[in-house]
Amino acid sequence: RSANRRRSSGWFCHRPAHIRTMQRAYAETANAPGLIDRVIYNPAASDARPLVGRLVERGHSDELHDRHYGILEATDGRSHYVELGQGEDIDALKRGAILEITPASGGIREVDRAIVAVAAARDGRYDVDVHLRHDPQASEAFAQSHVRRLEAIRRKTGGVEREADGRWIITPDHLDKVVAYEAACVRERPVAVNVRSAEPLEKLIDADAATWLDREMVAPASTPLREAGFGQEVRAAQAQRRQWLIEQGLAEERDGAVAYRPDMIAQLQRRELLRVAGQLSDELGLRFVEVAPSERIEGVLKRSVDLTSGRFALIEKSREFTLVPWRPVLERQIGKHVSGMMRGNSISWGFGRGRKGPEIS
Repeated sequence: RSANRRRSSGWFCHRPAHIRTMQRAYAETANAPGLIDRVIYNPAASDARPLVGRLVERGHSDELHDRHYGILEATDGRSHYVELGQGEDIDALKRGAILEITPASGGIREVDRAIVAVAAARDGRYDVDVHLRHDPQASEAFAQSHVRRLEAIRRKTGGVEREADGRWIITPDHLDKVVAYEAACVRERPVAVNVRSAEPLEKLIDADAATWLDREMVAPASTPLREAGFGQEVRAAQAQRRQWLIEQGLAEERDGAVAYRPDMIAQLQRRELLRVAGQLSDELGLRFVEVAPSERIEGVLKRSVDLTSGRFALIEKSREFTLVPWRPVLERQIGKHVSGMMRGNSISWGFGRGRKGPEIS
């Protein structure tokens, strides 16, 4: 490769061991069809952009420190070696899944500045009650999000301390501690991984569910597709999916273009939800209940359920259960009592039975 190509691919940002790992990984996919170019994804580059593509290989780049890599056939027609970093959730990524990779975000957030401002007015101490007295317009759920931020910093770097009464000690150099925390996070996870589809592309063409293909076709700004490699495959799959949607009455051809029903995504998601709920009802011996807008949700969070339309939370109450969209924050609540309120397409959650249980929108 030329010197310019090496620089743009991030070659000079990696140790020789990293290069050897990449070479071994690519050796295992040497016969993969349709690849135009192979590059290293460098999230630290000033021009780094999100990647969307198919995961074709995943493994350890450093077993001692539990660091992972992935090879992504992206919609730009190229194959990218990506350092995924640490994390138990990486083990769940399956070959063939369609992922979005974005550079990890770091830096000081508004939540950090708010904590400093509240503590500065309260002798360097912060808790939910202090926040609500300082800002009567703030909700308890909003203040609890600041507490979770402090908890995360304490667990990772020990940069903040909590007193016996639950109040947090916010020192004058708190924002410097935030910078150190964010830097540690980026070192552990240089990229953010969002699963766009747990199912491979070929299974999305005639899936009776809301798929990544559907969401891409109705998105105001869809993922750019190059006429090569995986980009070309996605374009062909979209053409087949459009025909399936027309046959289902969810789309129609108008003046040489395809128009989609406004409720297409919701209809497809509900179809799959009711189908899977019927299977779960037989398995659990419980009645399925759909959640209506502005309705309260309450029960024990049993587990997550992966559908083509996305991940859902299974919540049991007495002799019935429901399925609602999953949030990563629910992971630590499995087996516990949860409650929430359906508001449009989102849910405001409350954890624990007490009034002081944190709420998360």
